Amino acid sequence: MLGKGETVVEHEYTRKRVNGKELMFRITLAFLCAFIFLLVAYPLYFIVIASFSDSTLVSTGKVMFIPKNISFFGYQEIFKDMRIWTGYRNTLFYTVFGTLINMLFTLPAAYVLSRKEFRARRIIMLIFVITMFFNGGLIPTYLLMKGLGLTNTIWVFILPFSVNVFYLIIARTFFENSLPQELHEAAVMDGCSHFTFFFKVALPLSKALVSVIGLYYLVGHWNDFFTALIYIRDTKLQPLQIVLRDILLSNQVFSSGAGTGGDAGGYAQRYADQIKYGVIIVSTLPILLIYPFMQKYFEKGVMIGSIKG
Repeated sequence: MLGKGETVVEHEYTRKRVNGKELMFRITLAFLCAFIFLLVAYPLYFIVIASFSDSTLVSTGKVMFIPKNISFFGYQEIFKDMRIWTGYRNTLFYTVFGTLINMLFTLPAAYVLSRKEFRARRIIMLIFVITMFFNGGLIPTYLLMKGLGLTNTIWVFILPFSVNVFYLIIARTFFENSLPQELHEAAVMDGCSHFTFFFKVALPLSKALVSVIGLYYLVGHWNDFFTALIYIRDTKLQPLQIVLRDILLSNQVFSSGAGTGGDAGGYAQRYADQIKYGVIIVSTLPILLIYPFMQKYFEKGVMIGSIKG
């Protein structure tokens, strides 16, 4: 539509000028996004190429974009240690079974606490929140775990940490704000109980919530090493993170030549960075492979529980 006193030529020139500004904005935005992507992606890329490049060249800054003097000695040293496979087996069990237990406790508790007809929900929620600010401390907690017989067992990874209060609050907020009360009333009129409503209505409508909280729990279990460091002494029960930590510490000792001859220390130093970066790849690769399959739910659910205006 022409403006007041505007000719067809002037209108066409204005339209092209606006399109030119829009084009420049899009180009600038594309370059900015590409720059941010490189800032995030390059460290990951560098870790990968450094894991099979000569450690001397890596430490002197000669490996930047292309791997040099390619060698897989670091990965060979990591995977020839049989503790790696035991650690992987233990971590997979702790992660999968622990996440299932987390979801089994968190989601029903969040649903119950979201129901306004449940009169005790405010008191129970207050008790949950208090645990976020106060705890018994490391020594009393250790004595409690020992008294319960959980130390040096697989259950110490699962039972004491079955509910994360922060994730519980997120799930409760989702059930409270995203599931209409009318939906529950209609289900009740059809003879639906709370159990049936939770399993057949609430959970199918909460795929984003389940995926996001499940991923958070899963990553937490996968990266957990402090629990094993404090409560586990049996090497057969150690998770992958503790095994990789021991390999890394042993590599640092030998790379400095401690307890070995000078030549052995220099040989270890040559491959020290390969082992160090290889440990990072081995410990993070499984989670990186899982994320793409959950991305569509993660993008939708990452803002679950946020304050809505």
